[in-house]
Amino acid sequence: MQIYCNIFGHKFEVSKKVTYHVKEYKCCHCSKELTTNSNGNLTPLTPKYKEINSILSRVHAKRQERLRREELLTTYKLSS
Repeated sequence: MQIYCNIFGHKFEVSKKVTYHVKEYKCCHCSKELTTNSNGNLTPLTPKYKEINSILSRVHAKRQERLRREELLTTYKLSS
């Protein structure tokens, strides 16, 4: 299928949402993988970027959970 991509170009789809701004993409024809770098540009998904995205995903999930808990506590305090 790489011939298809050479002629018509890649058809990238989001394969993983790391954060609101960082995503991983995969070509549905040739399985080429890309991610967004620190500048917001697409770059090949190397093992280094996979590790960075994994850590970034964990940090983002923890932060979102903390914000949800704080919001619930604030709502509970206001209603009491």
